[in-house]
Amino acid sequence: QVQLVESGGGLVQAGWSLRLSCAASRSIGNFNAMGWYRQAPGKQRELVASITNDGTTDYADSVKGRFTISRDNAKNTVYLQMNSLKPEDTAVYYCAANSSTRRYWGQGTQVTVSS
Repeated sequence: QVQLVESGGGLVQAGWSLRLSCAASRSIGNFNAMGWYRQAPGKQRELVASITNDGTTDYADSVKGRFTISRDNAKNTVYLQMNSLKPEDTAVYYCAANSSTRRYWGQGTQVTVSS
């Protein structure tokens, strides 16, 4: 079991930046990968970015070149740096931790980008 707490969301204008943080209650090195997902109203939850224990990253095409996922194992924290934000990035952003048997979710943080 692990608790994931996201922070850093908010209301920004298009073109601005935000950094999301996900603090885990125990070592994130115990998980195969950490990830950020998002869900916009009326849409399915989608993967935004992921990072494995060896630092391999993957991004949705819609955020490549704008978002960067990183991890600080000493702080048990995963970050999502979001630059050049667009109105279509508006969503609730969720942190996830993948073990060999299940995925754990945080409670989500709202990101709203105005045009």
